[in-house]
Amino acid sequence: MSRLDADTAAGEAVAVLVSGGADSAILCVDLAARGRRVQPIYVRFGLRWEAVELDHLSRFLAAVARPQIQPLLVFEEPVREVYGSHWSTGRGADAVPDAETPDEAVYLPGRNLLLTLKAAIWCRQNGVERIALGSLGSNPFADSSPSFFESWAGVVNLGLGGRMRFVRPYGDLHKAEVLRIGAEWPLELTFSCLNPVDGKHCGVCNKCAERRRGFAEAGLTDRTSYACAGSTSAA
Repeated sequence: MSRLDADTAAGEAVAVLVSGGADSAILCVDLAARGRRVQPIYVRFGLRWEAVELDHLSRFLAAVARPQIQPLLVFEEPVREVYGSHWSTGRGADAVPDAETPDEAVYLPGRNLLLTLKAAIWCRQNGVERIALGSLGSNPFADSSPSFFESWAGVVNLGLGGRMRFVRPYGDLHKAEVLRIGAEWPLELTFSCLNPVDGKHCGVCNKCAERRRGFAEAGLTDRTSYACAGSTSAA
């Protein structure tokens, strides 16, 4: 039995928190292909890349066009008041983390708390008891760990009186493995960039570098449109 089959049952309704990136986009289609009824949810924080990201996500979902995937829901959860001068909002003086920065540099405080809480309230109101995230095994942040989601589910269910579970079907995988799962889908329409240029991936930020490495390690052609060509090596 695969991790997907263990986390969700055939025919079950599952809300998927999608960011537009390859991992969560692939998860949507993967779950639908396995007979789940998928409700994609995008939470808009007011971050610098979201307009381009949401456009890519909409085009990706339209291109895969599976009847099991319900129309995208977009929720508003602005963070400018609490993030203040932060590179992600475009208001701070700090530079966007580039390819030389560690993964910790792209941490967005409280992101999974905010993402999952608003989605959980919608799910409670609509009879959905599973929220799936595309978090990978390589994710270094505390709010992406199995212990966090187990504890957080207990708090959410105590507050909402529900039976919500947060599932991470790709929690034991790395990006190259997930990209291989979605190799037949239009991954060039997914988006994972911190500083888009004219609607394209910038090609030089931390997330673009991670994306390039993922395709190279997966042995797949990267059809992403980058503003800066850069290197596609896995080094």
